Amino acid sequence: MTPETIWHPSPNFGDRRGSVAPDMVVLHYTAMTSAEAARDWLCAPESEVSCHYVIAEDGRLWQLVQEADRAWHAGRGCWGAVGDINSHSIGIELANTGFHPFPEPQMAVLETVLAGITARWSITPRRVVGHSDTALGRKTDPGGRFDWRRLALRGLSVWPEQTECALDEPRFWADCTAFGYEVTPQTKEDVLNAIRLRFRPWAKGPLGADDCAVMADLADRFPCRRSPLRA
Repeated sequence: MTPETIWHPSPNFGDRRGSVAPDMVVLHYTAMTSAEAARDWLCAPESEVSCHYVIAEDGRLWQLVQEADRAWHAGRGCWGAVGDINSHSIGIELANTGFHPFPEPQMAVLETVLAGITARWSITPRRVVGHSDTALGRKTDPGGRFDWRRLALRGLSVWPEQTECALDEPRFWADCTAFGYEVTPQTKEDVLNAIRLRFRPWAKGPLGADDCAVMADLADRFPCRRSPLRA
């Protein structure tokens, strides 16, 4: 069933730079007291932020910016070869503080919205990412309570398969780069934190073989670019 979309326009948008079409979706949580408070802030001129969609816990859906336009939701960041995330992406805000599970009505509407967006713009599952993936060290949304595996099972994002892998730090960083993360000497700790937040939120401590296994599988099946350490 297609959810009712409530048009609630935000003035905070512009043209996509370079006339690019959206080829990514970035998921966020609102970290505000209510979905309405987040919606109103994203529509306030003084906030200078916006997104394309806001989904409340009970499944209510607001559209704030047309998909073809550039919403101001991602800020400074990078994914693969993309530096201007806002020009390349559609942003979806989920009403959540970051500390509790995402309710079923909200997830069901998200799945419907994502399926429509990815079909309209030919966006592949590997290009549905979290704000924490693109804004390393700066953002943590949609957070460790978000069910990425559920989206992957519906073909709407990606999830690692169970594999075994030896601890190989150079290979790990090459795989992170191949998958899409911006790896530099300054970002390595933030990259590991982002990977664990999305795929292993229970993990702690130094880099381990399980982290390497996750990235080896993802880089092999869903690369943004070729790893220099792969034959």
